[in-house]
Amino acid sequence: MPSLGRRMGVDVGAVRVGVAQSDPDGILATPVTTLVRDPSNPQADLSALADLVREGEVTCVYVGLPLHLSGAPGDAAQLARAYAVALAARVAPVRVRLVDERLTSVASHRLLHESGRPGRTHRAVVDQVAAVLILDAALEAERATGIPPGELVSTSGRKPRMKGRA
Repeated sequence: MPSLGRRMGVDVGAVRVGVAQSDPDGILATPVTTLVRDPSNPQADLSALADLVREGEVTCVYVGLPLHLSGAPGDAAQLARAYAVALAARVAPVRVRLVDERLTSVASHRLLHESGRPGRTHRAVVDQVAAVLILDAALEAERATGIPPGELVSTSGRKPRMKGRA
């Protein structure tokens, strides 16, 4: 059985970071906010996200890892991994885990289109919807297996522990 506590889903992009959070029982994921990444102050969004983790009493953060369809990492995956490491250093001892998020942006746009939202307004919320999808998938995997999914992010420079290690 997965541990109780709020979990957070994060969709990292070069321009924006979408954030979603679960209820304390880890059943429902809801959008929280979209943080804008400021090139002149690259730490601002990380600080804001760390504040959200603390204020929300989050027990685990799931950061989406955007792999290619083949499963290979690309530039976006490297960006997400570096962001997750920096976040883990700021929020320790809260666990940060990287989870596969292939196609969440595509699914987010599709869901917004199906809801009747005009395409020109997607940009404002698509990152939050992607964060909800990342968190939903992680929560579903937790319920199915009883263990947190993904790769535990290490800030020590050592190889991360995987396969059900909390």
